[in-house]
Amino acid sequence: MPPPAVPDDEFVRLANTLKSPTAVARALNITVRSVSGRMSRMEERGQRFEVANKRSHRSVPDANPARLHKKIDNGIVLVGSDAHYFPGEPTVAHTAFVKLIRELKPCVVMMNGDVFDGATISRWPRIGWDNKPTVKQELDICTERLDEIYGASPRAAHVWSLGNHDARFETYLAANAPEYEGVKGFHLKDNFPEWKPCWSFFINECTVIKHRFKGGIHAAHNNTLWGGRTMVTGHLHSLKVMPFTDYNGTRYGVDSGTLAEPNGEHVVDYSEDNPKNHRSGFVVLTYHKGILLPPELCEVRDDIGAVFRGRLV
Repeated sequence: MPPPAVPDDEFVRLANTLKSPTAVARALNITVRSVSGRMSRMEERGQRFEVANKRSHRSVPDANPARLHKKIDNGIVLVGSDAHYFPGEPTVAHTAFVKLIRELKPCVVMMNGDVFDGATISRWPRIGWDNKPTVKQELDICTERLDEIYGASPRAAHVWSLGNHDARFETYLAANAPEYEGVKGFHLKDNFPEWKPCWSFFINECTVIKHRFKGGIHAAHNNTLWGGRTMVTGHLHSLKVMPFTDYNGTRYGVDSGTLAEPNGEHVVDYSEDNPKNHRSGFVVLTYHKGILLPPELCEVRDDIGAVFRGRLV
């Protein structure tokens, strides 16, 4: 007959006291696999253990150079994505992003890919006689906009996950000037030293923020289904939250939208002025005692402006 279930608080106390999944398994007369599995499920809900969970460390190795990790007990993370900054006035979404950064005082500000567009170094040919900004003009405006964000959050951590448009910068140089490999300035990150680059950003091992994973209209749902964690991605510009619940509890697939204008200069010709299921805005993640609360959206509406928590920003 199986042993009676141990309440979560007693399980945490045993794990932190005995300092070993094997010792906990012996004390509860269950398998080590059962202990590690329960620890993994609790970690996904934000529980922290003083003892290492081998299963968690196998699935999320700290040595992976493409990943950054951060523990947040209580704090806010703002995630902006797909800014595709072009010269000119800032967008409504960017302005609202900076304003809410000042108001909410996040511990992390995340740019979730495609800050840089790379219009003139795209693999796609020029459309008609369109006039795109140069690489230098794009770098200058990216610097200006990111300085506005940094100035509003000097005490926050600043993270930038690489997007496919960001990658154009180095991909073009690697293909056309390989002899300059390693020269300072030939990496995109060299131009933005205040921002930590990565492919994926893990928070409390229960949230993963990265530019893209699955594609298609069900990407947000499929991201969290296959990722096994709350997944915040950009790339598709659609700004939405899709809850997903199974035996492990509830997690979220989040599309972080775009800080650009959906019908802005960088897309109007490329899209041939077709309707797009794009929404301008960004994501606010709030952690309480290590647990992620339901993700919130700040959405820009053409008719009224940026809306967050039922009010105009």
